[in-house]
Amino acid sequence: MIGRRQKIGLATILGVLLLWYVVTTATGLIGGGRFPSPADFWASFLQVNTRGYAGSVLVNHAIHSLNLVIMGFTVAICTGVPLGLWMGWNRKVEAAINPVFLIIRPIPPLAWIPLAILWLGLGGAAKIMVIWFSAFVPAVINAFAGVRNIDRPVLEAAHMLDTPRWRLVREVIVPASLPMIFTGLRLSLQASWTTLVAAELVGALMGIGFVLNMAQQDIYPGMILVGMVTVGLLGWSTTYLLGTVERRALAWNVAARD
Repeated sequence: MIGRRQKIGLATILGVLLLWYVVTTATGLIGGGRFPSPADFWASFLQVNTRGYAGSVLVNHAIHSLNLVIMGFTVAICTGVPLGLWMGWNRKVEAAINPVFLIIRPIPPLAWIPLAILWLGLGGAAKIMVIWFSAFVPAVINAFAGVRNIDRPVLEAAHMLDTPRWRLVREVIVPASLPMIFTGLRLSLQASWTTLVAAELVGALMGIGFVLNMAQQDIYPGMILVGMVTVGLLGWSTTYLLGTVERRALAWNVAARD
């Protein structure tokens, strides 16, 4: 059964599609050289899925980009979350690492592209490095905030009970920090997709960003929109999967609120 929110969302999408048809096809207010009509979009979609474009069909470009995002995002999780937890728990570690982190943090991820290419070449490793950096920063910040937001009486009670350090981390610090950690992971995933497309605009031979770059050079608005929609759907799908994991991991938190 479709709920009220789903109905509103569906109505909004239908309204946008209708507006798109009206301004491009029905009235011609926006010419096909500036923005594609629904027919142009569909023709481009069929082309990239049958004959291919930019060296391959759409599914291969999408899989290539998805693999890069997954690898960069995974490395960011495995490095950023533990570092954020460690900094939040240990004041000495924070004092040692935070000054360097505060210098690196404002650097835009795309600014690392020249160095990544210089160090790792034009292959996927350079793009994974850039994606890692873009996802690493939100993961660290939110894991750190998650630890610092734990109620002090909870930690004091654990210390009074002489809870072993490993057990304190596993049963108190990590579970209590999970809501903020997942907030950081959502931001990291969004940053991963944004950075990937920008990274693939330079020095790529495969991927959605490469499709967008080639379509821009060919002045092909229909294919540009196909690439944009594909990125949006991939981003939505991965975010939905992450949300599913979050709901299961935080089932105890939902039950407690209920």
